[in-house]
Amino acid sequence: MNATSHTLSSTLKRRILIGGGIATALILFFLITAGEPNPEWGKFWRIKPLIIVPLAGAFGGGLFHYINQFMGGKKIGTRIAAFLIGAIAFIIALWMGTVLGLNGTYWN
Repeated sequence: MNATSHTLSSTLKRRILIGGGIATALILFFLITAGEPNPEWGKFWRIKPLIIVPLAGAFGGGLFHYINQFMGGKKIGTRIAAFLIGAIAFIIALWMGTVLGLNGTYWN
């Protein structure tokens, strides 16, 4: 197998996009409803969370895919366990991205 012939599967692409979309929606909702920002944060303080949080969500979506791909088996019990572990991994990735994105502003 050639190292340059790797392609992303359509399922992986879809889960990365879904993870990034969920993260984008959540951070947009938070930033819109957060109220008046502190003037010390600067004019463009929202750019950092709008970049970092969706990237973390996309990473979490990819992680969810790989956990389900490699841990999920034919039995329903292992598929449920893989789904739950993948969902927890996605939530942790999203939380860490939110902390990194809001560090220095709301998360201080």
